[in-house]
Amino acid sequence: MKPSLQIRLSQHLALTPQLQQSIRLLQLSTLELHQEVEQMLEQNPFLEVDEEAPTPFETSIERATVERTSSSEREESESHTSEAGGDDSGAGVDGAEFGTTEREDWENGTERDDFDGIRETPSASSGTNNADDDFEPQERGAQGPSLQDHLRNQMCGMRLSAEDAAALHILIESLDEDGYLADPLEEIAQRLLDDDDDGDAREELLDRLQCALKWLQSLEPLGVGARNLGECLSLQLRALPRSEAQMVAIIVCKQHLDLLARRDLKKLMAATGADEDLLKAAQALIVSCEPKPGRPFARAESHIVVPDVIVQKSGRNWKVVLNPDVMPKLRINDLYAQAIRGARGAGGASNLGARLQEARWFMKNIQQRFDTILRVSQAIVERQKNFFTHGEIAMKPLVLREIADELGLHESTISRVTTAKYMATTYGTFELKYFFGSSLNTEAGGNASSTAVRALIKQLVAAEDAAKPLSDSQLSQMLEEQGIQVARRTVAKYREALKIAPANLRKAM
Repeated sequence: MKPSLQIRLSQHLALTPQLQQSIRLLQLSTLELHQEVEQMLEQNPFLEVDEEAPTPFETSIERATVERTSSSEREESESHTSEAGGDDSGAGVDGAEFGTTEREDWENGTERDDFDGIRETPSASSGTNNADDDFEPQERGAQGPSLQDHLRNQMCGMRLSAEDAAALHILIESLDEDGYLADPLEEIAQRLLDDDDDGDAREELLDRLQCALKWLQSLEPLGVGARNLGECLSLQLRALPRSEAQMVAIIVCKQHLDLLARRDLKKLMAATGADEDLLKAAQALIVSCEPKPGRPFARAESHIVVPDVIVQKSGRNWKVVLNPDVMPKLRINDLYAQAIRGARGAGGASNLGARLQEARWFMKNIQQRFDTILRVSQAIVERQKNFFTHGEIAMKPLVLREIADELGLHESTISRVTTAKYMATTYGTFELKYFFGSSLNTEAGGNASSTAVRALIKQLVAAEDAAKPLSDSQLSQMLEEQGIQVARRTVAKYREALKIAPANLRKAM
């Protein structure tokens, strides 16, 4: 076979490291972004925290003109410095080098060029306000004692032997966040014993743990140390004044919780020998108990979502502003940057110049990330104005492509922006994806948002007669009467998404 030369044309997408970093930063959540910033601060000596920054990262669209003007002035001063003393190997990394081309590749068509004039030492607000710059996020979780601390404090007033105190400490450490004993006593004893221990030692340790369990279950909050829901409720019911309803309630919790969950009144009456009124009184006592005694001590702060954007009322309209509490406060170390300029011909300057370039790119990508989040959030607010005025029942159908077409971005970019990013509104804090929903047909020929339909289902269930709860078929029929065509299976799916129990479990006894 004769060798020959052939010319082929092909297209392929090449992602530069800077573009890859932009995409990766865009899809990070706020917590992941701050972790990324901390890692970059440790790795890159040219990047540092700007503690004296008076304002957040200037990512607002309204400030773009001011930013470009100040950038032009800096470029002129840097050009004079270059003519007088020379340039550094990383000085070529300005906004023009990052360029509109890569930005268009990333956003797939956006025409903005606000980042061409990024400042060398921009300021940003850190994860806290200026007044709380030294406040660490970990300190939020330190407020209030934990369940274990609360129980150990009660041990101070108990006269226990060293062995009993040690056994009680072990059981306290074995509790889960709800206050239940996570493992059986036999498994706890097995972990504490060596393989060569005899059976007598195991029995002795098991007896001591059982004694410690009684001590634990006598502590506050009542129900702590229980091994199942029935035992937890029974411990709380025993502390109530003695009555027939209390005794029936304890029997139900110990033996017939499944019948109570199914609202099977006839079988409960046959199993307990109580009449209907007595069972209803027992049910009221059970409902008054706390099924998760450790809940008041849960670290609620760890579940708090910090919004990325905040919606504010502006006259008759709504505007979106970035939350300064989630924006990193970064700048380039001027001393190191000037040293690079002076070491243009020295060995190793090219490597340091690359690190300076990396720091500038990183800051630029973070600024671009927040600007994109702001643009997408504002577009969402414009489409969902009725929600901010009337609530979720006024939500309109919206899909990612609509926002992508409006902003000139790719649909995948909108998906990244709306994932793990949150918006604070007058009705609460929601993930940006919450404002997107499929459409359902109406008799008038229009469309209704699935979010609005779910809100309507929630209202119908809240207003139902507890003695005759609405079935999924009835809910579907009531929605159809209001002009919304929803199948029964769709109603069931929405009801389950709202964590609403079926009709038979919502029925009052």
